[in-house]
Amino acid sequence: MEERFFAAFIHCFFIAFGVILGGSVIGSIGDFATGEAPLSSMTRIADKLRIWAIVAAIGGTFDAIANVERGLLDGSTFDLVKQVLLIVSAMGGVKVGIMIIEWLTQRGMS
Repeated sequence: MEERFFAAFIHCFFIAFGVILGGSVIGSIGDFATGEAPLSSMTRIADKLRIWAIVAAIGGTFDAIANVERGLLDGSTFDLVKQVLLIVSAMGGVKVGIMIIEWLTQRGMS
């Protein structure tokens, strides 16, 4: 595997992580401005941002679909494996971001 793939792998993780953290924190300011509880809205916003964080991290859906198509139809399994690993990296960033939001808001804690 080439060095650029590892850089893209790390970038996907942190882009998804940043979308979840930034989107939920900044999005909860709107609830604060309208008089609602911002901490409870942070987890709700983070849950809604899951798929968008993954899409933003992998750079849009059309490139991902083209890579998957090339992997399946043209027999280029290396491109397919790389795309799956990038999606898994983005999903990991989303999971870590949501875990931090839940820790900050004490959701699920007894």
